[in-house]
Amino acid sequence: MRRVAVTGIGMICAGGLTAGQSWETVRDGISRVAPAQAGRDRSTAAIPVAAIAGFDPAGHFERNQLVALDPVAQYAVIAAREAIAQSGLALADHAPERTRCIVGSGTGGEVTHDHASRQVYDQGASRLHPMTVPKIMLSAVASHVALDLQIKGGVYAVSSACASAAHAIGQAFWDIRHGMVDVAVAGGSEACLTYGCLKAWQALHVLSDDLCRPFSLGRRGLILGEGAAILVLEAFETAQARGADILAEIVGFGMSCDAASITAPDAHGMARAMNSALADARLPATAVDHVNAHGTGTHANDQTESHALRLVFGDRLPAIPVTANKSVLGHALGASGALEMAVAIMTLRTGIIPPTANHLEADPGCAVDCVPNAARQAHVKTLLSNSFAFGGLNASLAVCHV
Repeated sequence: MRRVAVTGIGMICAGGLTAGQSWETVRDGISRVAPAQAGRDRSTAAIPVAAIAGFDPAGHFERNQLVALDPVAQYAVIAAREAIAQSGLALADHAPERTRCIVGSGTGGEVTHDHASRQVYDQGASRLHPMTVPKIMLSAVASHVALDLQIKGGVYAVSSACASAAHAIGQAFWDIRHGMVDVAVAGGSEACLTYGCLKAWQALHVLSDDLCRPFSLGRRGLILGEGAAILVLEAFETAQARGADILAEIVGFGMSCDAASITAPDAHGMARAMNSALADARLPATAVDHVNAHGTGTHANDQTESHALRLVFGDRLPAIPVTANKSVLGHALGASGALEMAVAIMTLRTGIIPPTANHLEADPGCAVDCVPNAARQAHVKTLLSNSFAFGGLNASLAVCHV
């Protein structure tokens, strides 16, 4: 089996328009939450969201390209371009059929879907734009990255709710490790801050009315976010041979299904995913220095995840820093696992564990060191990045410092 290196990261999200900007925002614990702009009534305008600010698609795409690109695909392509640029990889020098592209998304072309629905139901439109279906289809998020970068190996999208991006990265990792491909472009993208999506999440009674406060007493729920993160993965020896700057090494991937509830989390299912990632990496739980948590800020998730961490790490848990990036970036659903994986890799690179922002007071039901409100210097060698989704879909990635 081959080792797998990460050589490039691209990001666009509420934290910034690049990976560097996004990392600085997360590192400094600056919450990018503002009232939603997608509403048609006051009930949605009052919902706080973590939206991308200052983004102009015309600065990245030609007009004829934008006709076919929902924002979810725009974000993925922009993040992929940045990741490839950082990697220094010339894809033209590699056999295109030996390069994989896997991108996760929970909702796909939601902005286009919402717009088309308004045209038909509100405005009585008899015809829609001929590119409506290609923009809505979830697979477009991967197809457009492949088109832009000329990737001709296996290309597909993954949709497993909030675990989508983690599943995409994990599958790409396995594909390289087992010799199916040599290079993979993998991650997740989401553009879900539409009127319909906000109303649907509002109906679940899990949205916060102020800020996202994972693991904190007084937390009131999650904040929806948006954006994309893409990683470039390569066979370690190939990356070394070309003199690449290796950002981190992915060493294990684990997944599980609770098979218990479509919405309620299960600690034992979460723990199985983490233990599976460690087994895949051939590492003991004692090797883990840090956990980048799913950490949504809901009562159920945070308590359940804390319990799951206790099942995996036992009495060592209080000594392991556990951080939740959704406190800053919001919950970008199918993209969240990639955004958090990118932050986790930057933690390995910089020796800085970003804080869980907006923390008020420790919750006895969440007995974790959540790095409240201030970043912490630490030499992290091995970490887990967790994603736990509706449907009981759990994923965990084990990553090491190089």
